[in-house]
Amino acid sequence: MPTVLIVDDDPAILEVLRVYLRAEGHTVLEAQTGPDAWALLPRADLAVLDWMLPGMTGVQLARGARAAGLSLPILMLTGRGEEDDKLLGLDGGVDDYVIKPFSPREVTARIRALLRRAGVHHTLTLGDLTINLRARDVHLAGVRVELSKLEFDLLSTMAQHPGMAWSRERLLERVWGPDFPGTERVVDVHITALRRKLGDPPDAPRFLEMVRGVGYRFRDEDAPRAIPG
Repeated sequence: MPTVLIVDDDPAILEVLRVYLRAEGHTVLEAQTGPDAWALLPRADLAVLDWMLPGMTGVQLARGARAAGLSLPILMLTGRGEEDDKLLGLDGGVDDYVIKPFSPREVTARIRALLRRAGVHHTLTLGDLTINLRARDVHLAGVRVELSKLEFDLLSTMAQHPGMAWSRERLLERVWGPDFPGTERVVDVHITALRRKLGDPPDAPRFLEMVRGVGYRFRDEDAPRAIPG
């Protein structure tokens, strides 16, 4: 699993982020000062930096990382929400912002998105569902779920983009290929099979939900439930 460096001089923030990140399976590195963080940056796959730090600011760390050729994603935690401050950070190499006070669930969701974008996340952990993209394994509550190739491709395609609505036509093209001669009905058949194997009832979906008039999406755990279809 990816290694996440969290840097903040507030021990309470370090503790809450450590708990949430470890629950998602991440290896966590911690620092409370800029110089300590600088020493740990080469070991991290992603860094969460506070703006104001003893010895070196988060923006200075980000600039230093980019100047040193480090391409890891950087998420900034800051109480400075003004546009000029955000632009200063973005120009310095910051990839995303979360304004304090923040929800730990929002921070972990943004970390997941940054890791996916960077191609670091080989294993998706979504609640008690784990999808290993390299090994093409799926486990639910620790129990292996046997899926066909197409079922795995369909599930992993949507799970890498929680909350994104996919039309049946787009799923056909992405999973079955642009030259597939069948109809969109095959998507419904495979969604039904996936729901059965995942114990995911259509009237109260945990993972795969219908988007009326569009198609399907993998449910974002931070979003409200859609009306079941």
